[in-house]
Amino acid sequence: MLMIDLRKFFLLLVCMVSLVSRAGDTIKYCTPFDFPLLLSANFGELRPNHFHNGLDFKTKGTVGHPVRCIADGYVSRVAVQHGGYGQAIYITHPDGHTSVYGHVLSFAPEVEKYVRDYQYANETFVCYLYPEPGRFKFKKGDIIALSGNEGASAGPHLHLEIRKTGTDEYLDPMPYFKKYIKDTKAPQASLIGLYPVKGKGVIDGSANKKIYTLASMKSPVQAWGQIYAAISAKDYMDGTTNFYGVHSVTLYVDSVMIFRSVTDCVLPDENRMINTFTDYDELVRTRRLLMCSYKSPGNLLRLHHTGPGNGVITIDRERDYKFVYVLEDNFGNKSTYRFTVRGKKQHIPEYHMKGEELSPYNRTAILQRPGMEFIIPKGMLYDDTEVTVRISDLDTMSVSLEYDIEAGNTPLHGYCPLAIGVRKLNTVSPDKYYVRQIDGKRSYYVGGEYDNGWMRAKVRNFGKYSVAVDTVPPSVVPVDKAKWRSTSNIRFKVSDRHTGIGTYKVYIDGKFVLFGLKKGILVIQDKEKVRRGVPHKLEVIVTDNCGNETRKQLSF
Repeated sequence: MLMIDLRKFFLLLVCMVSLVSRAGDTIKYCTPFDFPLLLSANFGELRPNHFHNGLDFKTKGTVGHPVRCIADGYVSRVAVQHGGYGQAIYITHPDGHTSVYGHVLSFAPEVEKYVRDYQYANETFVCYLYPEPGRFKFKKGDIIALSGNEGASAGPHLHLEIRKTGTDEYLDPMPYFKKYIKDTKAPQASLIGLYPVKGKGVIDGSANKKIYTLASMKSPVQAWGQIYAAISAKDYMDGTTNFYGVHSVTLYVDSVMIFRSVTDCVLPDENRMINTFTDYDELVRTRRLLMCSYKSPGNLLRLHHTGPGNGVITIDRERDYKFVYVLEDNFGNKSTYRFTVRGKKQHIPEYHMKGEELSPYNRTAILQRPGMEFIIPKGMLYDDTEVTVRISDLDTMSVSLEYDIEAGNTPLHGYCPLAIGVRKLNTVSPDKYYVRQIDGKRSYYVGGEYDNGWMRAKVRNFGKYSVAVDTVPPSVVPVDKAKWRSTSNIRFKVSDRHTGIGTYKVYIDGKFVLFGLKKGILVIQDKEKVRRGVPHKLEVIVTDNCGNETRKQLSF
């Protein structure tokens, strides 16, 4: 009876998910481009620390294509930043959705002027603006921007999102645009992972996880006790060699549904939970992405559905257990992968904790050592985690001890407070101290604030941390200065060894001129503000994140 009830339960869930996905079909959105649509990325694609939250439309390898508003609405937000979406415009629609267009080269003229006026009035490139509702209205099909390659973009494309207005919940845009896209290709898997629960299971005689190629799964795998599975797979589409995330993953064992994932919507706070969906350890060590069919106790992803065992399968009889993975995309293309786990009674070794202390996923943990305090708030771990803290004395001149907060390759869901004592007060100002993370021979700026002998920061990774000092100003080098007078293409190569670039400003003939920072190059944004063929005086001011300033005055 339990097996029948579970199957009815999952069938009901599948129907509910299907109804939710079909609800969007009644809303009609137009295509953002006047040419056939091809995707370079889909919704839910697995990315480092987040799901891909929209569709990436190809733009023929070039920028400057008109981007059309997919429905009537008004501009509710405009963002300009160095990374992320670069330049993005948000349109709020009457249907309760907001569409987001990222990496654009420029905005519609009236919006572009609104942004520029703010940038010059505040002498800043980066801005996040919220025009009053109705100030900038657009009709379905109106041109709202030109496509680009701004921000954290690997090539020209348009990133398009659909969000729920008010909550910013990301919705899969595919149901609204699938009529413009051709896809007859099913997802394809490459690897299967099998994982024994600590102290409760073994795979092929081992208490360690096993990852198999599909070809090696033709013969049964022996197991005993409690285990769970994972699969590595990609989706494909017609007309392109790109690969994509798999929309739906379902695991059956002996015809009973054990796990189902349908990536239709993701809340902002759920995004980083991708690290408990994937095998995070495997990703860090080998860059291989496996989707786990197990829901850890701290996993709150609504896209995951499991039975009472949360995806754990108990192998307690000497017989064959039939595993079946079904992968499906948005277009109904399916692929099925079958393999056998053979129950073979064998010794399950007792598990002994390796870490110094256990941090529970459902309670706040406070780790204190001489000169260090690290707080892991409730909800920052997805499962109970063993943590060890090792302390190193780098050298007698170091500003602090080095603390290795070690938990294997375990993700944190969000930022956790870290305080490190400053043991050697230098003669420099306290704002020159910063917390750094050390990874091998490389170190990364974390930041933080000085507080009565302590540096306090927030971090969201386990690892090695210490306090360092930065008194070295950034490097600012003119690029092709000889051509500035004739082309007005004024650029500088800027860099900072320790803490990175914080702020920058450029004045020409005493007036602020807008520059943007793109891949380490300061680039003039408004060449027309500089008359060609006549002499000019320029002042560039660049400051790093510890307040060290480089100021150069040049004539051209």
